[in-house]
Amino acid sequence: MEHFFSVLGIWLGALFTFAIFSFLYKDNPFYKVAEQIFVGLSAGYWFVYTIFFILIPNLFDPISQDIGANWIKLFPAALGIMMLMRLIPKTEWVSRFPIALIIGTTSGIFFLRYLKSDVINQLTATMINPFAGSDPVTIIGQLMLVIGTITGVIYFYFSKKHEGAFGVTAKIGIYFLMISFGAAFGYTAMARISLLIGRLQFLLGDWLGIISP
Repeated sequence: MEHFFSVLGIWLGALFTFAIFSFLYKDNPFYKVAEQIFVGLSAGYWFVYTIFFILIPNLFDPISQDIGANWIKLFPAALGIMMLMRLIPKTEWVSRFPIALIIGTTSGIFFLRYLKSDVINQLTATMINPFAGSDPVTIIGQLMLVIGTITGVIYFYFSKKHEGAFGVTAKIGIYFLMISFGAAFGYTAMARISLLIGRLQFLLGDWLGIISP
């Protein structure tokens, strides 16, 4: 029986993979069915995960054991209930308060995090001993980092017209920015190719057995 379900899972995985790949030709019912099943399974999985691994250990168990010591947890529980009011007609306005609180606090937390990691640390690494080391490749790389940082910042200075030497410096910053965006796009493309390779390995290995999984 276990072998039967294993084989059935492999065949279902192969069929759903081809159904998703069929979108490369055009939008069709096979793709829509596979997409809706995937979305439904994902929603069901995360619903169960949220209950058993988030709500029960972090809310229900602490309150049921000692509500006096964990009364603060009632506030996020109330905010969660208020957010669900969006599903009830004429009471959806109640959900705006927890949504606004979540967006505001999340924005503030991530702003401080990115300010420290992407701004302060980057500027510190650029200004403090940028040419440390005797390796020529390292020195050239650090020099490119300094030039790219300064010219990139100058490009975003729009209070002065980009002309003359200032315009040339800003144009150099554009080149550095385009190279950075291209590298980021290439990284994203490679991640998608990695997913494709994983699916091909599943089809040729687990399903057809042409290659060793």
